[in-house]
Amino acid sequence: GGMKNLRHDDALRGAIARNLALHATASSSAQGLKHAAVCVILADDGAGGAAVVLTRRAEHLSTHAGQYALPGGRIDSGESVVAAARREAREEIGIELAHDSILGQLDDYPTRSGYRITPVVAWARGDAPMSANPAEVAAIYRVHLTELSQPGSPEFVAIAESDQPVIRYPLLGTLIHAPTAAVLYQFMEVAVHGRDTRVAHLEQPLFAWR
Repeated sequence: GGMKNLRHDDALRGAIARNLALHATASSSAQGLKHAAVCVILADDGAGGAAVVLTRRAEHLSTHAGQYALPGGRIDSGESVVAAARREAREEIGIELAHDSILGQLDDYPTRSGYRITPVVAWARGDAPMSANPAEVAAIYRVHLTELSQPGSPEFVAIAESDQPVIRYPLLGTLIHAPTAAVLYQFMEVAVHGRDTRVAHLEQPLFAWR
């Protein structure tokens, strides 16, 4: 059911873990996609509220420079999805996520650029230190869950090139697009609100189709 409590506390952690356990995750059946993991990390916003950790990617990166993203990346050969998510979180923002901090997974999201992204949801201790690795990350943001559940947010926009709507989130003074926006939306719907919402069909903006 709907969650009134968006505090970074054991009640929210337990509710999210239960909601994720009840959700039958959908795998992507598309062939030939490279497999990647992203980590939806629930941290303290600094005042006891629950926040999702977003990064702004470094400007010098060859792909998606300067974009807002969840920590994540390619899954190495023989590596599990959870191990990859924990490793990428460690490499990008210096956070150590204990094995028992993993609360569950969301649906695979197939991207226009040829990736299958599997989101892993993790709970960061309130005092867990984070620091941006300047090789990959320009800044770290903590977006309170109330910002992810504003009326009319996310936005769904029709485009001529696709039968499916583009999803975008107005956050941090900008627009955050899929795949990040789709993962955040499903996280709020499934993990926080307990709704069986699917997002793999949601479209990315045209600039991401290459």
